[in-house]
Amino acid sequence: MGTDGADEMSDTSDRSPRDWCARAVTMLSAGRPDSALAAAGAAAHLDPASEWAYRLVSLAQERIGRLPEAVDAAERAVLLAPGSWAARLRLAAVLRHVPGRWDEAAEQAALAARFAPEEPDTHVLVADLDLLRAEHAEAARAYREALRLDPRHAQARVNLGLTLLRWERSRTHHDPAWPIDPRGTGQARRALEVWSRQTRLLVAVATAAVAVAALAFDRGPQAVLGGLAVLALMAGLTVRQARRVRAWAYVPAMLVRDPWFGAAVAGGIVAVAAFAGWLALGSAPAGIAVVPGLRSGGLPWVGLLWAGLGGLAVLGWPVLAAVRSLAETWRGHPLRALTHFRQAAHEPRPDEGAGERAASRNAGVTLWVLLGRTWSVLVPLACAALVVEPLAAVATLAVPYPMLRAWRASRYGRDRWLAVAAGLVGAAAVGCAAGGGFGLVWGWRLGFGALGAVVVVFALRAARSWWKGVPGPWRASLIMCELPMGAEPTVVLTAQVRQAFGYARTVVLAYGDVLGPGVAGAVATITASGELKVIAGAQAWEAIEADPRVAVFAADPLQRRFWVEVRGVALAGSDVLRVTPKRVLVGEFPGRHQRR
Repeated sequence: MGTDGADEMSDTSDRSPRDWCARAVTMLSAGRPDSALAAAGAAAHLDPASEWAYRLVSLAQERIGRLPEAVDAAERAVLLAPGSWAARLRLAAVLRHVPGRWDEAAEQAALAARFAPEEPDTHVLVADLDLLRAEHAEAARAYREALRLDPRHAQARVNLGLTLLRWERSRTHHDPAWPIDPRGTGQARRALEVWSRQTRLLVAVATAAVAVAALAFDRGPQAVLGGLAVLALMAGLTVRQARRVRAWAYVPAMLVRDPWFGAAVAGGIVAVAAFAGWLALGSAPAGIAVVPGLRSGGLPWVGLLWAGLGGLAVLGWPVLAAVRSLAETWRGHPLRALTHFRQAAHEPRPDEGAGERAASRNAGVTLWVLLGRTWSVLVPLACAALVVEPLAAVATLAVPYPMLRAWRASRYGRDRWLAVAAGLVGAAAVGCAAGGGFGLVWGWRLGFGALGAVVVVFALRAARSWWKGVPGPWRASLIMCELPMGAEPTVVLTAQVRQAFGYARTVVLAYGDVLGPGVAGAVATITASGELKVIAGAQAWEAIEADPRVAVFAADPLQRRFWVEVRGVALAGSDVLRVTPKRVLVGEFPGRHQRR
């Protein structure tokens, strides 16, 4: 805790608990969680029944990185006000980061949405949990509901764009609902990925070396022995990496959850098997005719199989990388996602700068995805036109239009590399169209030269990002927007409201029922923490179990024209209903002169 936090703690008597809570919110918005923790701690010290103070303590602890303390404070807030949607939201937000407690986080988020369906933050957190599990359809529905309630909600807007891109977080292999620590499955993934890379690289190099030794230097038997030595080396690598895997029980599910990870592991197995079969065919009696067959141009079926296995061993890795790159480029709806990113980036709320930064970053990555998609269409189209019908190359003029329009509308001029690449794509389309439509040789040269230059620009931009350690032009650079949740102030019951309930002869409890709204007489008292304790009939209890949202109405007999209505969430206690206020309405009955 810094010196400013110590100074703040020294004058706790000068401020009320709510003043300290308000100061904590200000410090959190300013990015000073240590000072916020000191202020929230002062509020909790002055008023141990303030669930708002404990929510802010939890939020500050989470910002600092103290998850266990943040969970304890959030659970304390829920204990003080079990009907508070903000307390449930805060607990869910911190529990999602704790291994093995994902189900509890989902349960608390669902309760928050049930207690306050009119609050957009409750729907956003439910959607965030769905998005982190790659359940994009469910997440999109919840984000759209939040935007219906608040069209300027930056977090909902940015993360909805991620659902349209079919974004998945970096730990795709790990299900957050698993009770195991993500570090355990991460270690298993790294070990299997290292094994896959090493084996595929060794197989490719060994296959090329054996083929060169057998075909160019006529050293077939020696080359086969060298290949067998490589197989023995790979067996040692396999044992070494297998010992690093501590979560074998989760490996099958990890391979299913992350198809590309599964494909990489399967590719390593296939590469080793292909290499072993290739060596066996080359060294078996039936394979004696393979090399002469290759030289003479006549390939028997054994030679075809031998060549196919060799190609699989050497080309499996680059082919898989190319397929993955193409699949990632064509995944999702980048144009629709870019609309949401652009709106969140250029129309942010004053207190949601983090949302603006995430939106701008995601917009830049999405434009690169659009560029790759455009390039992947231009190349085969131009090649087909050059070979089949040159006049068809005129169609290349229409291909870059969506990408160029999106780039200009996004006003994303900070990435000059992207501007250069976009210009090259446009030049490639113009050049190919000129070459095919007017038979200009320089047009074809310009078009294909520009397409090649796009690859160079992308490679340089990627290398620059890798070297500087900054986000690169790839999907892995997409990020979620995570704004602080659960800092909303509690509803205060003023002395006038407390007097109305304290002296009221009749208290009315209104609730929702399957047959329509219901009303029951009740007796209410107010606790020190600001909750209402209501005694009502059994029918009201049964209805509240289905829908806990209620309204409690009372009139002050001391001030005959004064009435108060408290809207909140009712939960069943041991013998009474505990109502946590969400909104307080006060007013006066009309006088005699207002009867007509």
